[in-house]
Amino acid sequence: MAQAKQGDKVKVHYTGKLDDGTVFDSSKEREPLEFAIGDKKVIPGFEEAVIGMDIGEKKTVKLEAEKAYGPYKKELVMVVEKKQLPQDMKPEVGQQLQIKQEKNPPIIVTITKVSDNDVTLDANHPLAGKDLTFEVELVEIA
Repeated sequence: MAQAKQGDKVKVHYTGKLDDGTVFDSSKEREPLEFAIGDKKVIPGFEEAVIGMDIGEKKTVKLEAEKAYGPYKKELVMVVEKKQLPQDMKPEVGQQLQIKQEKNPPIIVTITKVSDNDVTLDANHPLAGKDLTFEVELVEIA
């Protein structure tokens, strides 16, 4: 039976959980996730977990933050004055914004705090700094 290897295009079903058991994402109610091993389109530890799996095989893998979305970086948190935001905007905690950069692609930030004059923006991925557990099933090797 063929095993998934570098360069293969694969389809997997997965369920991702936090340490407390909370499910943060799952493909069970939709099409399986499709990616090519080595293209770096998924987090590193997830890709590594699929290598060597047989079609139909299931496994559970725990990923340290470094192999998932990386460590939480305090330098990616910034406080800006509300007047720097669009005038018609009513900022709320949890709201996501896209910030344009001159020479790089735009970045997504999440509003984490709103005060009378300021807004705190966090450019970390929401799962940065968290260890993650994935239940993975290899559905297909193309």
